[in-house]
Amino acid sequence: GQVLTLDARNHGGSPHSPLMTYEAMSLDVQHLLTRLGIAKCILLGHSMGGKTAMTLALQRPDLVERLISVDISPVSTAPVSEFSAYISAMKSLKIPNGLPRSAARQLADDQLRPVVQLPQLRQFLLTNLVEVEGRYVWRVNLEAISHHLADIMSFPVFHKPYPGPALFLGGSNSPYISSKYYPEIQRLFPKADVQYIEGAGHIVHQDKFEEFVTAVLNFLPPP
Repeated sequence: GQVLTLDARNHGGSPHSPLMTYEAMSLDVQHLLTRLGIAKCILLGHSMGGKTAMTLALQRPDLVERLISVDISPVSTAPVSEFSAYISAMKSLKIPNGLPRSAARQLADDQLRPVVQLPQLRQFLLTNLVEVEGRYVWRVNLEAISHHLADIMSFPVFHKPYPGPALFLGGSNSPYISSKYYPEIQRLFPKADVQYIEGAGHIVHQDKFEEFVTAVLNFLPPP
């Protein structure tokens, strides 16, 4: 089978758009599947991507054979204030033009450090710093993201569960698949299996790559 990695709108190389809701992002994935002629897929998403994957599975279960949500639950994610602070820090970044890439990253790292204390999280955010004609810019659409932070942190309301197999794969050091969310996971994903990767934080695939891949492969149907 083929593996496709997609950048959400306002992320990576995808077009920027002022609209940033899970319904819109779910439609983006639906359009892509239609265009590529994919009738059914196994969907894996992390964090915001996990919420997009859950939204698609709940809206169009016919398109989703299995679902993997990495370190996120189908609930409103607190605390928004923490993420607002990250975005403000990213927006206020000052890097002189024409710096070599390594120096620019170091400077950005120093400027983010007071607000984004976790080194792994800073590294993750810095993957979005790109050089365009000698200037350093964020390739994510910070305006749209900050404007829609409440949407991104929340989760749409659904009444009908997704009937297929689902894996909720959390980091043991992260609060986003907490036991208090189990009833809601169970309500919307009755076939859900919840697993934790020991020693991983929120960015599970970065913290414990091998263990992450193993857990995912074990959940996939036999070839």
